[in-house]
Amino acid sequence: MTPSEKDGPAEIPLRARIFADLTPLRASPDYRRLWCGNTVSWMGQQMTALAVSLQVYAITRSTFSVGLVGLCSLIPLVVFGLYGGAIADTVDRRKLGLYSASGATTMSVVLAAAALAGYHRVWLLYTVVALQAICFAMNSPARSSMIPRLLPREQLPAANALQSLTTNLGLMGGPMLGGVIVGLWGYQAAYVVDVVAFGGSLYAMWRLPAMRPDHGDGPQRRASVLDGLRFLATRPNLRMTFFSDMAAMVLAQPRALFPAIAVLWFAGDARTVGLLVAAPAVGAVLGGLFSGWLGGIRRHGLAILIAVAAWGAAIAAFGLSRHLWLGLFFLAVAGCADTVSMVFRSTMLQAATPDRMRGRLQGVFIVVVAGGPRLGDFLAGSAADLTSPATAVVGGGLACILVVAGLGLGRRAFARYNARDPQP
Repeated sequence: MTPSEKDGPAEIPLRARIFADLTPLRASPDYRRLWCGNTVSWMGQQMTALAVSLQVYAITRSTFSVGLVGLCSLIPLVVFGLYGGAIADTVDRRKLGLYSASGATTMSVVLAAAALAGYHRVWLLYTVVALQAICFAMNSPARSSMIPRLLPREQLPAANALQSLTTNLGLMGGPMLGGVIVGLWGYQAAYVVDVVAFGGSLYAMWRLPAMRPDHGDGPQRRASVLDGLRFLATRPNLRMTFFSDMAAMVLAQPRALFPAIAVLWFAGDARTVGLLVAAPAVGAVLGGLFSGWLGGIRRHGLAILIAVAAWGAAIAAFGLSRHLWLGLFFLAVAGCADTVSMVFRSTMLQAATPDRMRGRLQGVFIVVVAGGPRLGDFLAGSAADLTSPATAVVGGGLACILVVAGLGLGRRAFARYNARDPQP
């Protein structure tokens, strides 16, 4: 028995193998500050997102105008996600993160000042939302690229599980808290809280050491988006992480059908829609809380394939259910499977990508994460119009399973990917 085997999972306490692994928070003060700052600021951003939507509707009384808020954020995320990744591979990532977080803070100050002054103009809200999306597209690749520099490779799955907790807790708690604050004190209060929350992210970035990309012994030159795409074209395992995620988010994304499903299947109302929207996030949070076992898995590619297939199966099962609580259960299972997939996809992207390319690959990640669900909404809505919501949901889930199975068979080396020897 080797020393690594002797000190393996058998000696790890049961609690550590079940609950989220907090080792990255204990081991690295820089990572701890970064995670805490991001958690607080993300909660504030979700509060602001809800407040903006409520304010736009209060001004226009138009759901179409509210829908344009999402478009104003999506286009900058897709366009500047790739560009922000290229910049992150050229400059000091700490400075890029600090400047972009400062820009987002300034936009929240503008929202708060306008609301306090009684200046309610839709064009201003759309403009601020677009500029905030640009700041996020610059900040996210820089922040994500820092994590492998702050933690050893074996702690990356735990760090990504903690990141999933941040994301999903913000998506759950931010809108609820924002709704309460707007209801009690108005839009300006939510925007002011967001400004204060950004202070955590700014402080964390300010305390970090310099984070210039590591170009090795080669000459440093301006990073190109096309170079990042060419690099990805030669790395089949990394491409598979994106293909598998697209299979889930494009083919089996029933979110756009929730209003119709709430009425047709469950004879519900807006509260039922809220439960359907919240269920995957609840499952994702539970997946993050009980993620300690993920650190012991080495076959990350196989884990991704299984998790994405589980997402498709849970969505198909949801499409067959006609009891609300059973449907919510399957949506929660899907959210948990998505967390597992995200943890290993992010870990592979960080571990198997050289530091000089991490920003650009994180930029591609943003584009896929931002664009995939929106494309899935369009596909699900179109399929439901042509057939029925049930056919669209069940067919999408089964299509996801078939596509991910085909991906696994077509690229068998992906299933054999070993975290101890990451091969892109």
